[in-house]
Amino acid sequence: MDKFTTLTGIAAPLPLINVDTDMIIPKQFLKTIKRSGLGVNLFDEMRYNDDGSENENFVLNKDAYREAEILVGGDNFGCGSSREHAPWAIKDFGIRCVIAPSFADIFYNNCFKNGILPIALPQAQVDLLMKDAEKGANARMTIDLEAQTVTTSDGEVVSFEVDPFKKHCLLNGLDEIGLTLEKAASIDAFEAQAGQSRPWV
Repeated sequence: MDKFTTLTGIAAPLPLINVDTDMIIPKQFLKTIKRSGLGVNLFDEMRYNDDGSENENFVLNKDAYREAEILVGGDNFGCGSSREHAPWAIKDFGIRCVIAPSFADIFYNNCFKNGILPIALPQAQVDLLMKDAEKGANARMTIDLEAQTVTTSDGEVVSFEVDPFKKHCLLNGLDEIGLTLEKAASIDAFEAQAGQSRPWV
């Protein structure tokens, strides 16, 4: 998993509440178990018209936000079914950080497991960041995970809270497999001892 330390990038404003996982990645795209290739279908039903052409009014189709790496959303982001394809699609598009007043629990935890930083902030602070994101491509935010700060394009700093263990995992690029491999020496020692004490197993 990619490490997340500091990110400076374009933030796209998506001022919608209750953005559920079916809006993030509709059910017809859940057939794959690959983590790549889903970015093109991110927000598919809002992003494309019925004929497959782009909806020019959707934020990620606007020139200023095509390269967005941060998404500023509304309350209860990621609600709905627990599909892990939702963070897969977000990351495959290129977004590494989602900021909202609140997140659905499963989506929130799945973000950390896939190298995405979800930041929950009070509504007033999200409103501030939303206004900054509305400035377009010339307004870049900086996310510093170590310092736990978001800095607006105007230099205003907002602090956020994050679980220390989840922070450690993101900073070091560790998913569950990576965490297990950190204990490889202890696992090998246990297996060797077990093999000697119980050779019949």
